[in-house]
Amino acid sequence: MAIELRGSAPLFEVFDMPAAFAFYRGVLGFEVVNTNTQKDADPADVDWAWLRLNDVDVMLNTAYDQGERPPERDPKRVCGYGVCLYVGCPDVDGMYAHLRAHGIDAKPPKIAPYGMKQLYVRDPDGYSLCFQWNDSTSRERQ
Repeated sequence: MAIELRGSAPLFEVFDMPAAFAFYRGVLGFEVVNTNTQKDADPADVDWAWLRLNDVDVMLNTAYDQGERPPERDPKRVCGYGVCLYVGCPDVDGMYAHLRAHGIDAKPPKIAPYGMKQLYVRDPDGYSLCFQWNDSTSRERQ
C-alpha cells in the first residue's frame, strides 16, 4: 500500500525577516497562515512564519535568535544556495513583467529542453525560485 502524501512546505532560513516578508508577501502576494507570535505581527518581531499563495506553502525561519543577529550578513554563512523551489505558474511571462515592475532583477524566461518555460529568480537570502509551466509551442517545434 502506498503512503498518501499531501502538500509540502519547505523551510527557508532567512537573515532578515522583514526583507523576506517584503519579497514573499509584498512582491509575490503570499498570505500569512501562522507565525510564532500573532498572525498580524510586525515582521521584525517574527522568528518563524508559514506563508501560503494558492496551494503553495513556504515557511520562513530566522537564522539567528532575537537579539543575536549581526548587523551584516556573514559571507561564510550563506543561506539559500543549492536550494530551488519550483512553482507552477501558468503565466510565466506575466510573472516576469510583475517581478520587473517590482524592481526584481530577473532574466527573461527560457524554454528548457524538456518543454518547460522557466523563470528563475533569487529571494533576498539567495534561495532560487523557478516559476514554470509547460510550453506547448516548444513541443511543436521538435
